[in-house]
Amino acid sequence: MHIIDDILRYQSLSIVGLEKNTGKTECLKYVLERLPLEHKRIAVTSIGIDGETTDQVTRTQKPEITLRQGMYFGTSEMHYRQRRLVSELIDVSDVNTSLGRVVTARALTQGKILLSGPSSGPALRRWMSDMRRLGIDLVIIDGALSRLSSASPAVSQSMILATGAAYSANMTTLVNKTAFVVELINLPLTSDDQLQRLTPIDKGVWAIDRDGTLRELNGVTALSQELRFEGMEQCQTLYVAGALVDGFVEKVRKNRALRQVELVVRDFTKVFATPQQVHLFNKCGGRMTVLQHSHLIAVTVNPTSPSGYVLDSHTLCSRLSQAINLPVYDLLNE
Repeated sequence: MHIIDDILRYQSLSIVGLEKNTGKTECLKYVLERLPLEHKRIAVTSIGIDGETTDQVTRTQKPEITLRQGMYFGTSEMHYRQRRLVSELIDVSDVNTSLGRVVTARALTQGKILLSGPSSGPALRRWMSDMRRLGIDLVIIDGALSRLSSASPAVSQSMILATGAAYSANMTTLVNKTAFVVELINLPLTSDDQLQRLTPIDKGVWAIDRDGTLRELNGVTALSQELRFEGMEQCQTLYVAGALVDGFVEKVRKNRALRQVELVVRDFTKVFATPQQVHLFNKCGGRMTVLQHSHLIAVTVNPTSPSGYVLDSHTLCSRLSQAINLPVYDLLNE
């Protein structure tokens, strides 16, 4: 397995689960146990709460987080006080979470910890910048339930996606739903010229005409009832700076003047359209691109649901790998 080698190619990694109990924490545990600490400085935090022995929703057992000697970590003041390891205090942030300020420390012994770090994107990026100034080679972020934003390329360079029977107990549905998320993660970058022009824009809907003119479409939003604007026939590219929703994709697709338009979003976490609308848009000649691209290293699966339903691990890994053309691992069966 080359998953660790792949991780070490990047400076940051997000591990994100598509649903609770899809094996995200087991994936984090697997990675932390195998990273080479003799020549790499590793820091880890969580955008949620990780390391609890019992899931607070399903009441099922959860794997605890064990840090090895030398690892850096960020967690809340409350959970720092509950640590079961000896550590060196590095910093106490002025950023507050619901569980207190974020504490950064280095493990002097191996031991268990509850991770509950920065809870917002800006706070997380700031913490990661602080880690880089400390000479950290790799920052690992344990994403929270349904918080794919923690895997945004604006936050981390690479990601691992955890899926499983908790996401869907029907194997075909599970493969299709996971494959669509992977499809969004792998959306191609727009052209270099458009990257430079659109990246600074963080709000509104914008058009680039065939002659290269960039203009804001005042009065047009992703939730507009109608999609009509002057010079629509000359539009080559539409950029939606915020969330891209089903209704907007449908209106673009049904508009003859925009059938072959390039639809640009900042990154895959901004796409909230359904597979049906995205695939119909592509089929009609449209093209969806991004300003920032995520590097998906692998997908991991947990074939067991909290209710006890078990999918065949070998078949699931094989079908999903074939559908997404990426390595798929059941880490508990490695």
